[in-house]
Amino acid sequence: MIKKHQIYKHDNWNMMTVEVQGKYIVLREISDQWGEETHTFLSRPALMKWANDRFPKEEFVGREEEWKEIMDAFKLV
Repeated sequence: MIKKHQIYKHDNWNMMTVEVQGKYIVLREISDQWGEETHTFLSRPALMKWANDRFPKEEFVGREEEWKEIMDAFKLV
């Protein structure tokens, strides 16, 4: 059984989803700037490390709530 989680979706060209496929965690990021990227993780701690590197809190000054929503979505995976 595959469990799919939506991390964020701004529109059809800017979104991020995570699927739990057995022992694998597959993250798909679609952006109008970079196209589609797929990352595969073997553990939730590895996913969270990637998320913290990808979304550094310093880049969300003045938008802390947006950063918190993204991190909370990752924690639900």
